[in-house]
Amino acid sequence: MIEIEPERQTRHLLAALLHQLESELRLQALWQRDPPSEAALQSREPFAIDTLNFVQWLQFIFLPKMINLLRYSLPLPTTICVAPMANEYFKALPLDSRQIEDIISRIDHLLSEPHE
Repeated sequence: MIEIEPERQTRHLLAALLHQLESELRLQALWQRDPPSEAALQSREPFAIDTLNFVQWLQFIFLPKMINLLRYSLPLPTTICVAPMANEYFKALPLDSRQIEDIISRIDHLLSEPHE
């Protein structure tokens, strides 16, 4: 049996989860064709809450940033906590967001677990 080093395995799993997240956002018709303004993307607030909605933040800030970390083999965050924001945001929407919330929870867990 071939054993994959933990860092490489984490990166592989993260790539798969990010792909799943994008696919689910598209499936739920939450994917936006046109990006927000450059000014909206420059927000300094957590989740860019002052300029973007949560799904826009996922699509235009979170996903590209995480993909770039993977693409350029940059260090991954060691603790993230996006799931509570997702849970709160999706409460008010009339759609079944369980898959999206589950994927985000899995990303949080993957990046916040100690890996040896």
